[in-house]
Amino acid sequence: MKNRKATVNDHELILNLWDRSVTATHHFLKLEDKLEIRKEIPFYFPHLDVRLWFVEGSFVGFSGTNENHLEMLFLDPDEIGKGYGTQIIQLLIKEFGVNSVDVNTDNERAKMYYLKNGFSIVDGSQTDSSGRPYPILHLKLSK
Repeated sequence: MKNRKATVNDHELILNLWDRSVTATHHFLKLEDKLEIRKEIPFYFPHLDVRLWFVEGSFVGFSGTNENHLEMLFLDPDEIGKGYGTQIIQLLIKEFGVNSVDVNTDNERAKMYYLKNGFSIVDGSQTDSSGRPYPILHLKLSK
């Protein structure tokens, strides 16, 4: 597993993967909200350490961190279930100091993924950070 810091030239690549990943995993998200969020994502990039993740030269996902908080982690939907997510989160914990993450309450698979990787639920919110009606769980690393 290799990674590199994303550049402005990677934004379209990232957004395309995000779109495919969200379509495959966020069935609870309304289409109009998905389109709105997609437009907002590039505004976050300058404030995050955005990393592209590769396996044998193939782009499998991306992450975005702000200090010790994981703001985003998305995998190519064709690569989900192959252990790449676990490799990425463990590297983010060990090499980048990630110790917290928020996850949509309705994204059961992601919630279980973070719990399996050492996070515990510490709090929750009824809306996402933009005030949309998507409940969020706040998790902290418990290892």
